Amino acid sequence: MLKVYGHLSSGNCYKVYLTLKQLHLPFQWISTDAVTKETRTPEFLAKNPNGKVPLLEIAPGQYLPESNAILHYLAENTPLCPTDRYHHAQVLQWMFFEQYSHEPYIATSRFVVRFLGAPEDRLPDLDRWVRPGYAALDIMNQHLEDNDFFVAGRYSIADIALFAYTHVAEEGGFDLSRFAAINAWIQRVQQQPDHVAMAW
Repeated sequence: MLKVYGHLSSGNCYKVYLTLKQLHLPFQWISTDAVTKETRTPEFLAKNPNGKVPLLEIAPGQYLPESNAILHYLAENTPLCPTDRYHHAQVLQWMFFEQYSHEPYIATSRFVVRFLGAPEDRLPDLDRWVRPGYAALDIMNQHLEDNDFFVAGRYSIADIALFAYTHVAEEGGFDLSRFAAINAWIQRVQQQPDHVAMAW
């Protein structure tokens, strides 16, 4: 059985949990909290030297880190990942966008505000992340004005990857009320079969 090390308050971990649930794959969830440094123990570092969650254990001694790599591994050859070569590449395009242009600003702002309490010494970071965070949301909103989902008009792991931190972006100080297309998309994602909410 698949094992996943992670914590459901993390968007990166949640996206893996949601994918597993929607694919009806049996798995064991092993709660592992990076905030309390459970990912820095010698035992965990032997599994993932990068010391981060989520981490997928495919078989004894076979581990796969990085949330979007895990999503791709789980969803390939399923309805959550298109088989058309171009559409498949577009899924990867949006997942790379999520990790490079979205997550570093929206997810990190949420972490500093929600989990660290926005300490004064981190306020310059929060200010610096506002512009690129809104730029990512603008790109998403523009795309969603003409598309129900991110790729090929159908729900995929591209949507899961972007949904995880977007739907809680306000916890990091981002105002989603100005993004009508994103809000409509969030509702569509939440209406998908076997959708489960993020743990708070």
